[in-house]
Amino acid sequence: MIPFSPPHIDDKIIAEVTAALKSGWITTGPRTKDFEKKITAYCGNKATLCLNSATAGLEIMLRWYGVGQGDEVILPAYTYSATANVVIHCGAIPVFVDVNTDDFNINVSNIEKAITSKTKVIMPVDFAGYPCDYNEINALVIKHKNTFVPANENQKKLGRILVLSDSAHSFGGVYDGKKCGALTDVSVFSFHAVKNLTTAEGGAIALNLPEPFDNTEVYNFLCVLTLHGQNKDALAKTQKGNWKYDIIEAGYKCNMTDLSAAIGLIELERYDNDTQLKRKAIFEAYDEAFSKDERFQIPMHVTHLKNGCYHLYPLRIKNITEQQRDAIMKEIFDCDVSVNVHFIPVPAMTYYKNLGYDMANYPITYDNFSREISLPIYYNLTPEQVKTVINAVIQSVNKVVC
Repeated sequence: MIPFSPPHIDDKIIAEVTAALKSGWITTGPRTKDFEKKITAYCGNKATLCLNSATAGLEIMLRWYGVGQGDEVILPAYTYSATANVVIHCGAIPVFVDVNTDDFNINVSNIEKAITSKTKVIMPVDFAGYPCDYNEINALVIKHKNTFVPANENQKKLGRILVLSDSAHSFGGVYDGKKCGALTDVSVFSFHAVKNLTTAEGGAIALNLPEPFDNTEVYNFLCVLTLHGQNKDALAKTQKGNWKYDIIEAGYKCNMTDLSAAIGLIELERYDNDTQLKRKAIFEAYDEAFSKDERFQIPMHVTHLKNGCYHLYPLRIKNITEQQRDAIMKEIFDCDVSVNVHFIPVPAMTYYKNLGYDMANYPITYDNFSREISLPIYYNLTPEQVKTVINAVIQSVNKVVC
């Protein structure tokens, strides 16, 4: 069976994790801090905080910005539930909007129609690692500054809607000459096991706030907020006589461990010159095979302005129903090839349907979802296995559709 997306764990990673274990630092320590600095250097943003998940990062930034009861957060209907769940956790209202027809990303015109005086945050999602239209989104929040009603000091300081990018898929993606992480106010990465760069579980907040914010100052505050509100972490308390600490916030527990960072440091070291080259080659093989058949709609991943990071290969099949897509997937699985769907749209989930959301309001999202099949793409997928995947897809479509 060809799996869908196993992580690439080799002897180099095992050696680094072993070194971390032997060092005595298995929670947040020097490797985590080193990883943060190297992510900042790689992405070109202003400061980076590593955490135990991207979900934690998104929620922490909503709470830092004071998002709460009655506030609205605009996000795409086509995303994973985590993007919306964190809004609910804060007591705010997710305002779903439809996506583009050519890609899976949030539609800027639909964002603008959804902006009200209650809008505090826009959360674009870089679906499959393909960056959203950040020049237009960043311009949009400036355009609507006069609509914004600040409710606390951070909101007054920014003076507009915060753009909080759900960049869970897009580490290494490029838009208009800049890497994801440096494209807007704040971006949040995921380093989950299936991501291009993994730390097993983990994520990072890439701070890129404009003046008058001091991003180092914000980073320092977030370090406290994400460790129970404690003003010294374990590394600081190891200094001679520095044991005493205080709790200055009713904080959370979201810190990344050095064991996770050890994996991430090796992953980052070889990301551009190894991992991404392998993933790009698989994308190109899929493109070449499926572009020859007019029944397939290959995903956008490179334009003159954008270069995705080859995270997912979301193939769409033209003129089929959701039921036919499901039947095609079953046939592919029967060929011993694992595939997936990204994602069942959030408004289609029971919890959100019970809140009154209706998929009929997001027709493009539904159309994309109903025809989408994500194909395997991972480091150790061989050229022979890629051919097996291609043949399984074509054979299965022929069986169900023709």
